[in-house]
Amino acid sequence: MQIVETTNEGLKRAYTLTITAKDIDAKIDAEVKKVAPQVRMPGFRPGKVPANLVRKMHGDALHADVLNTTVRESVDGLIKDKKLRPALQPKVEMADGYEQGKDAELTVEVEVLPEIEAPSVDGLKLEKLTVPVSDEQMNEALERIASGQKSYKDAAKTKKAADGDQLIIDFVGSIDGEEFEGGKAEDAPLVIGSGQFIPGFEEQLTGVKTGDEKTITVTFPEDYPAEHLAGKDAQFAVTVKQVKVETESKIDDEFAKGLGLESLDKLKELIKGQIEQESAGLTRTQMKRQLLDKLAADHDFDVPPTMVEAEFEQIWNQLQAEAAKEEDPEAALKEIEAEKDDYKRIAERRVRLGLLLSEIGQANGVEISQQEMQMLIQQAAQQYRPEDRERFMEYVRSEPMAQAQLRAPLYEDKVVDFLFDKAEVTEREVTREELEAAIEAEEEAEAEKAKKPAAKKKAPAKKAAAKKSDGKKDADDKPAAKKAPAKKAPAKKAAAKKADDADAKPAAKKAPAKKAPAKKPAAKKAPAKKAAAKKDS
Repeated sequence: MQIVETTNEGLKRAYTLTITAKDIDAKIDAEVKKVAPQVRMPGFRPGKVPANLVRKMHGDALHADVLNTTVRESVDGLIKDKKLRPALQPKVEMADGYEQGKDAELTVEVEVLPEIEAPSVDGLKLEKLTVPVSDEQMNEALERIASGQKSYKDAAKTKKAADGDQLIIDFVGSIDGEEFEGGKAEDAPLVIGSGQFIPGFEEQLTGVKTGDEKTITVTFPEDYPAEHLAGKDAQFAVTVKQVKVETESKIDDEFAKGLGLESLDKLKELIKGQIEQESAGLTRTQMKRQLLDKLAADHDFDVPPTMVEAEFEQIWNQLQAEAAKEEDPEAALKEIEAEKDDYKRIAERRVRLGLLLSEIGQANGVEISQQEMQMLIQQAAQQYRPEDRERFMEYVRSEPMAQAQLRAPLYEDKVVDFLFDKAEVTEREVTREELEAAIEAEEEAEAEKAKKPAAKKKAPAKKAAAKKSDGKKDADDKPAAKKAPAKKAPAKKAAAKKADDADAKPAAKKAPAKKAPAKKPAAKKAPAKKAAAKKDS
């Protein structure tokens, strides 16, 4: 094989490989000898078919297989011989006009990873902001739980039902005088104003008293799931068996037992643990931003353009998806379009930090175990249909690039934890509001820096003096980003806050809290219920 280097500029390399026809032919002969004993042909005993006939019959298929194998081996040999570290899969093309019996000429284009000298991890100083759990936080959490655990008591028989009151009712539904299937229930609980039943049903029961009987008329929505009822008028004969009023939940041991816990102390212990976990996520976010900002400020080196472009595409696609959810998608798209260059700098910063963390990890023996890798593959496989999961796992096990993409987020977190352990950490207690404000301030400061291209100084790649900060980032910068950058999403807060923040969901707005429905009357037998489509989307 002949190798000619045609490009060596920055991180770009290009080569012309020539595989001689003689080498290809020799490999085809070897393959013919290998398969000949397995070929069956009329007139010949098994394993005795002449090689020339085998080649004549299967020559095209053997040639294609040999050529593909030879090309792959040649590219692998090139990477090994030239000691290349590809950033992404090399681009390989066969020269036009190739025919069997002629030399095969390939062009191989590849971007390589930069040479980075891992920085010393000694002397790193970080501040850790911690949030102690306050009595106020505990009380607020208990009150939130209590408000979601409504209870009711019987009201006086003269009490007229109003919004928020609960009715215990029997009802029978009919259309044109004929009862319909699923339109009947007994002892069905209904909270007026809850929106549990179809429009108009609850409103017509306002003002009823215990013992009242009332016939109401409603119209099923056009999009009602049961097609035979959609859009039709129906009458419901309703008997009010009891009007109930909401009672204030007393937060005590009995309340905790109603939640399945032993006592109020156990409930408080559980709540405290949850609050501490949430605060710990914010603390880690703030510490990680400090760490990455220090690394970004001290290191500036060229990064592979294809990696930056791939990272930017993921960021951009996610931002566009977020913009499409805004009240005015067109305006939101224009807003992010005006900041496109900022996001490109963010992508470059992420790639640079990802490469730097990778070098630090390799230099200090940070590894992903086989067990951890297997767990990552299994978790990723869950997004596929059951019948496709095994095939996906086999693909990942055989593709180093796919494995690298899966392992990158976990590997980065392990490197960050390693650096946390090495750093001199000073702790300072703050309130939850102060911690959130600190993170927000960092976000705003980085957003402003992102609007200005960072001026590169002529410094060694290993430690550029220029204080580079290419844009506000979330604390999970990765070579293969899975979140939108923590820059303000159009007309909203950051599109992706933190995977470490237990309350943040990248590229997804939090759904509004659903109202806790009262018990469903005769499960799936009361078409008087609202259509499922009315639920929070």
